[in-house]
Amino acid sequence: MSAPVFLAAPGSLGADRVVLDGPEGRHAVTVRRLRPGERVDLTDGAGLLAECVVAEVAGKERLVLDVLSRQRQEPPSPRLVVVQALPKGERGELAVETMTEAGVDEIVPWQAARCVTRWRPDRRDKALGRWRSAAREAAKQSRRSRLPEVPDLATTEQVAARLAAAARAVVLHEAATVPLRTVDLPADDEIVVVVGPEGGITDEELERFTAAGAVAVRLGPTVLRTSTAGVAAAAVLLSATGRW
Repeated sequence: MSAPVFLAAPGSLGADRVVLDGPEGRHAVTVRRLRPGERVDLTDGAGLLAECVVAEVAGKERLVLDVLSRQRQEPPSPRLVVVQALPKGERGELAVETMTEAGVDEIVPWQAARCVTRWRPDRRDKALGRWRSAAREAAKQSRRSRLPEVPDLATTEQVAARLAAAARAVVLHEAATVPLRTVDLPADDEIVVVVGPEGGITDEELERFTAAGAVAVRLGPTVLRTSTAGVAAAAVLLSATGRW
């Protein structure tokens, strides 16, 4: 059985003995019920992973761990970014969770024209926090030492700029004739994929994105939900680039 992974406080993994407290320590003690002698992995979320063993359980939310070894994971290449139009209900967190488990490096929330869900200014921080929490928990479950980035809500103009700067940019579209699996991909730099909302990408959005250099592509003969299309596209691209 693999050792559980927890997020350590920034800068704490340089010491030979580390204290895990706060919400992570509470989860380790009260939920996972870890005891002295058990193996635990700690990560800073930026590529550093410390293999540890529990030395002491100090209270209900505090573990003391001895560091056995450390390893640093270099950033993967090419970097994979998915621009995700806001799905309805809790499907946004589902999309973030599955894409994180697959290995997507950045998930950009996008307010597309036909999005049913709207992140109102007074609730944006809370909604973004749920996406980031989903990414953090999925990263620990999938034993990632690098957390995916989840930046602030993007406008269509900002998405177009991101596409223009990418080494390869694609837009998933049900009417496209180019299969995603046939697109030439870079060996490094950044690949950006746009996933539209339930109602589809508008003609104006598609024109803007293709003008920025993106290629309209299709995944296959079926139409996927917006909450599952991103992870399906990621699987194709991660396999084609050799990251899988």
